[in-house]
Amino acid sequence: MTKAKQPIEQSDLPSSGEDIKSLASYLEDVHTPTKKSLIDLNNNELYINRELSFLQFNWRVLQQALDEDLPLLERIRFIFIFSNNLDEFFEVRVASYVHWANHHPERHGPDGLPPTQVLDEISKACHKMVDEQYRIFNDVLIPKLADEKIQFLRRKQWTVEQSRWIKDYFINEVAPVISPIGLDFAHPFPRLVNKSLHFIVALDGKDAFGRDSGYAVVHMPRSLPRIIRLPERLSNGEECFVFLSAIIHANAEELFPGMKVNGCYQFRLTRDSDLFVDEEDTEDLALALKQELQSRDFGTSVRLEIADNCPDKISNFLLQKCKLTEQELYRVNGPVNLNRLLSLTDMVDRPDLKFKPFSPAIPKELRDHGASLFDALKDKDFLLHHPYQSFEPVVNFVKAAANDPNVLAIKQTLYRTGSSSPIVEALIDAARSGKEVTAVVELRARFDEQANIELANKLQDAGALVVYGVVGFKTHAKLCVVTRRERKKLRHYAHLGTGNYHAGTAKLYTDISLLTANKKLCEDAQRIFLQLTGMGKAYHMKLMLQAPFSLHSGLIELIEQEIENKENGEVAYIKARMNSLTESKIIRKLYEASQAGVQIDLVVRGICCLRPGLKNISENIRVKSVIGRFLEHSRIFCFANGAAERVFASSADWMDRNLYHRVESCFPITDKQLASRLVKETIDYYLQDNCQSWVLESDGRYVKSMPQDNEEVRAQKKLLDELSH
Repeated sequence: MTKAKQPIEQSDLPSSGEDIKSLASYLEDVHTPTKKSLIDLNNNELYINRELSFLQFNWRVLQQALDEDLPLLERIRFIFIFSNNLDEFFEVRVASYVHWANHHPERHGPDGLPPTQVLDEISKACHKMVDEQYRIFNDVLIPKLADEKIQFLRRKQWTVEQSRWIKDYFINEVAPVISPIGLDFAHPFPRLVNKSLHFIVALDGKDAFGRDSGYAVVHMPRSLPRIIRLPERLSNGEECFVFLSAIIHANAEELFPGMKVNGCYQFRLTRDSDLFVDEEDTEDLALALKQELQSRDFGTSVRLEIADNCPDKISNFLLQKCKLTEQELYRVNGPVNLNRLLSLTDMVDRPDLKFKPFSPAIPKELRDHGASLFDALKDKDFLLHHPYQSFEPVVNFVKAAANDPNVLAIKQTLYRTGSSSPIVEALIDAARSGKEVTAVVELRARFDEQANIELANKLQDAGALVVYGVVGFKTHAKLCVVTRRERKKLRHYAHLGTGNYHAGTAKLYTDISLLTANKKLCEDAQRIFLQLTGMGKAYHMKLMLQAPFSLHSGLIELIEQEIENKENGEVAYIKARMNSLTESKIIRKLYEASQAGVQIDLVVRGICCLRPGLKNISENIRVKSVIGRFLEHSRIFCFANGAAERVFASSADWMDRNLYHRVESCFPITDKQLASRLVKETIDYYLQDNCQSWVLESDGRYVKSMPQDNEEVRAQKKLLDELSH
């Protein structure tokens, strides 16, 4: 029997900024059946703020670093993931709120919070989170690494021999590639690159030209490693590392000969990194994005991180130069760019401190398909659950199409693919061999813009037709359609997925792939490509739902059908999983379904703006979030539909951007056996998880699930055991 554990509540981070007592008071007034109809489902207090919900999610990521059931180096990795998530949050979301606060202060979402209040709440939450992050790093993980003979040596711990080696390293490897900038009239405060490591140095004395400005700034190129391993002969049988920041601090005077260094403090500036291109006035989107990318590193300042021992005089000087306030200042006890330390997990060869490796499985029918993968698809659909099952069959599907002389055309969407993609190489081979290859490349995939521009150029050089999608709508659907001549007729085959065509992330993200020759599904996918490349009215889809045309309305209709079925005494329930749930009309409809008695179980990894568990509103809604070894990424929607369950997989979350401003696909799983398996593996196991799941409370906070007297259930481990080798 497993020993019962007490539930862990998720911190005192703000949940959505409002006074939760006013919500409770309001609901108390309408808690009687006679007043149930008086409940206003548009009430702002029924919706959790999107940004604060994201911060709750990132807090759950951080808590993985405290999970003693996880290998130590994997716990360290979650610290870095937390940092990277927070960086992107400031670069995109916080930057947007800064813009709205300055130019559209009246703007607000369903929660009703104005931008200035959201920024205040973000600042409060982030300061708490960052303090906790460094506490875990310094007080928990660094000592545990030391117990495993993996040492991060502070300056005061260096031996004479180590100090000598470190100084030589500085002189030979660091000093030649950095350029200190003394601040004076000829050298004004430099234009700081987004998220780059800098040092501000306080100086006494005059230089060779008689200058005595008092300050200098030193920029660390990204080519320099942030952690340096000491030679084995200096490590006493342990693995010893030093931070680059410590090396700079110890040798700062070498950069300013004849002057006295009174202080050396690391800092990092985060800037707005979202790109804006007026597509309607742009003839060449790729060229416009290239030009915009050049300015990404120099957007509006949104956050300043600085060493916690930096004097107020210097921090105020930096704030003034960066045009920020004390609210945007984050003092940290350690390296200001923890996410750059991710390399540690690869530098340390300790398999015992990492997750056990596994081999993704390939269904036997796809391993033994003989001469033609297409023959196997004629007989049945194949459902692949990544990363437990291999992404290789998807790669082989495109390769087989490229090499098959009977294949006439390949059409594929490409959102993120990676720098060396076997799928892209197969498309290039197909184009060069004379096949009609159409690639819909989404140039605006955030932070992958440059890579996708290069990808588009490679495909065009090979003779492929490259399309950038539709103005104003990102192409986020994951589709590949192959057209093959068979016995004087043309037949379509398709891959439909929830994740990107990226072999790397397919090993780290949970996603679903469907390989099919289903005529209606393939024709629907073909119609989406025709809409993307041509012009005309939206096609009528036979089986699929698509954004921005039918997905939102289709989901509303499916929820309404469950309400009607419940009222008619039929079986009614909704099960769904996704990355984020923010779209207010769907949330309202889910509230209506709950009021009608429909049981709703949601697995939402990240942002969730719905409040579950509110009496007479959402008491029939349960929301869980699972954080584990793999990033939960698949989107699966299940509706009871009386006794005829309907199951869909999709590229879209239930968010405004996905449902209104992107091209998305949502496809039914028509094989009942596959549909049942999909719901079991992607939803039911996660609802049963009592080790890596968190339950959302009505106040917007999360409580960690804990095994009581029952057996521990870890959804991801269960799937590894069942599906992989």
